[in-house]
Amino acid sequence: MILPPNIVIVEDEVITQRYLQDIFEQFDVNVTGCFDNGLETIEALKEIKCDLLLLDINIKGAMDGIQLARHILREKTLPIVFITAHNDDDTLEEILELAPYGFIGKPFSSKDIAVTLQIAYKRYLTHSKTYDNKSKIDVELSDIMINTKYKYSQKLSKLYDNHIEVKLNRKQTELLNILVENINHVVHYDILIGRIWEDDDIADSALRTLIYSLRKLLPELPIISHSKMGYMLATE
Repeated sequence: MILPPNIVIVEDEVITQRYLQDIFEQFDVNVTGCFDNGLETIEALKEIKCDLLLLDINIKGAMDGIQLARHILREKTLPIVFITAHNDDDTLEEILELAPYGFIGKPFSSKDIAVTLQIAYKRYLTHSKTYDNKSKIDVELSDIMINTKYKYSQKLSKLYDNHIEVKLNRKQTELLNILVENINHVVHYDILIGRIWEDDDIADSALRTLIYSLRKLLPELPIISHSKMGYMLATE
């Protein structure tokens, strides 16, 4: 059974925390942190090892589990499995927007935990391996042929249309850089917003407006929208 070696638990019920810790002890999984609120979790993740985050939706503090997940995913790529006693449509829709690696409903058994986390971690490893291999190839090639019309130079961070450089503004360039880094993979809305605007307080429509401007300028650039998830730059 392949389980993540280091797990962080975010759960506001002490009894559930202890139950989860007992389960992981049975499987020789190291719990590197156990928290009941978002702020402590964010600070701790800067220092401790975490191969998977087991996150309850209802936690203490002003930030709920979904908001915490959004914040974390802006900073790093980390597999998240949600725990919740709520399975209403609105909650499930919010969770699915973050494309989590798993979901566990309360009450749960040790088998539920083990099976869900095994599947989640295996998916994450497969995705990471694919991404690493793709990244190595991209670095070696430097120039990426997006299609017969567009070529992107990673070394120069420039896009070419039939060998002629395309003039982009700063945010268009940042957006394209991120999409190229993750080419053929969906990049979540929150990751794009976090990297392009960082700590700026922006309207929800800002990313859509930026995507629109790039599509208008480059109508044949294959930027694909994935509903409630994000955007992907595809190669032919």
